[in-house]
Amino acid sequence: MSIKFSKEHEWINAANPEAAVVGITVHAQDALGDVVFVDLPAVGTSFQQGDVTGVVESVKAAADVYMPVTGEIVEVNEALRADPSLANTDPLHTGWFFKVKLADPSQLDGLMDETAYGDFTASH
Repeated sequence: MSIKFSKEHEWINAANPEAAVVGITVHAQDALGDVVFVDLPAVGTSFQQGDVTGVVESVKAAADVYMPVTGEIVEVNEALRADPSLANTDPLHTGWFFKVKLADPSQLDGLMDETAYGDFTASH
């Protein structure tokens, strides 16, 4: 499965629906600038699609992090908590935010693929 993108600038890789990986997009981290703090959700917490799961603070602004799908947090990236700059240097890999157990995998169908997300960011 490929990575999917939300209109709120999160990405999700659901290759493993028991632990789909979520982070912010390159576009989002570019807009934020240097990330200095990341507030991550608690493991075991469940969220509905669109809920705020945390906050990213940068030298320029603070932004909410939204849940791209409904599910339960099964892991958070402690390395990111220790070094928030990972969200800037490698947002699609080592800078991931959390892993979620999908409650409804069909919600992935409502998210954008890479091409659609590129068109979306170019027009907004």
